Amino acid sequence: MKLPHRKFLQVAAGAAAVILCIIAPGAWSQTARTIKIVVPFTPGGGADTLGRLMAEQISRAHGQAVIIENRPGAGTMIATEAVARAVPDGSTVLVVANSFIINASLKKLAYDPLTSFEPICLLTRSPNVVVANSASPYRSLTDLLNDARANPGKLTLAFQGPATSQHIGSEKLKRAANVEMINVPFLGAAPAVNALLGNHVNALFVNYPSVAEQVKAGKARILATASRARLESLPGVPTVAEVSHKDFEEDVWFGAVVPAKTSKETVSQLAGWFRTAVLDPEVKPKLHAQGFDPAGTCGADFATYLRKQLDEYGIIVREANIKSE
Repeated sequence: MKLPHRKFLQVAAGAAAVILCIIAPGAWSQTARTIKIVVPFTPGGGADTLGRLMAEQISRAHGQAVIIENRPGAGTMIATEAVARAVPDGSTVLVVANSFIINASLKKLAYDPLTSFEPICLLTRSPNVVVANSASPYRSLTDLLNDARANPGKLTLAFQGPATSQHIGSEKLKRAANVEMINVPFLGAAPAVNALLGNHVNALFVNYPSVAEQVKAGKARILATASRARLESLPGVPTVAEVSHKDFEEDVWFGAVVPAKTSKETVSQLAGWFRTAVLDPEVKPKLHAQGFDPAGTCGADFATYLRKQLDEYGIIVREANIKSE
């Protein structure tokens, strides 16, 4: 018995859809669902700006619906736990930062940063720097460290903290240089910078964008950068690695992960999308305006980076007896 022509077309279309779902589940799930990028910070900050840039670029390049959900709280742990429990179909992506790893060394978590997630990409890095008041006698990091050695336990080193990249970095610096300095944590970068400008502290370990304007205005002096290489905008400023310890590095970074057990095909697709987005020539200037350097390190390389960070942070947290708030 022959089917009517219209009925035949309906059956054929249905069969084709079923076959497509079977042979390409990863691609099908991505185009059929809206991707939600969860930002574990309040709107308006660097992570939020980065997430929205990624959402806009991916949506424009691939015709994919992408939305942002800001879910701050508990030092990023509320959002992180929620994403760890999300359906692993590629529709929920979490923006992560240094706190993603630091928290694992400080608290008992309901998730594991390495096994509860699949790494997508390390998206951006932003350098931390060691800064002094421009009116201080410290012209270089060597000057500061020599004074710290001559006056153990008397000089003050401020940072945004506690349990931040800057707190970790300050402890790494003291250990690498074998000096004693008094930790002075502040609730944010702005009050820490103000304390430096008011000569209330001797030095500051801070994310570069937080002090860039004061440096440009001649109010503060960068003694060294904590990045792997010298900053393009400050080629005459050495790295901490050049001055104190060859392996020293402590950047603020942002990346993206999805729940564990997300299919390899979907992870690969998302990694391709995010890497292309963050390295896009039109996106780079927007990132640089926020003080971010695009990274685009994805998949297994990002997984290796996270494992290394977990090991290094764990050692510093234990040795310095760093506590969460």
